[in-house]
Amino acid sequence: MKPDKLLMELEEIVNELGYHVRYERGSFRSDSCVIEGDRLIVLNKRHPVEMQVGVLANLLEDKELENIYLKPVVRRELESFWNRKNKFEQGDLDFGEEQE
Repeated sequence: MKPDKLLMELEEIVNELGYHVRYERGSFRSDSCVIEGDRLIVLNKRHPVEMQVGVLANLLEDKELENIYLKPVVRRELESFWNRKNKFEQGDLDFGEEQE
């Protein structure tokens, strides 16, 4: 799935979870917050689409998604992202190099 299409799909999912997504410019890292009771995700317009997808995927990793329909391709993309992230955090990355 192309990153911009995946971004649109993930936006729909976070909207179903009660978040509002905003795109802003500036020198900040994208993240989520709560302002006056409104759940907000601010994505930096200047960051690549893949980074914006990563922000939304990180947020969704800790959410209950059982009651939300996810297209199979979107579920696969999310699971792939989460697996890569977990391997990275554990220092268990395989870059295809043979170890001696």
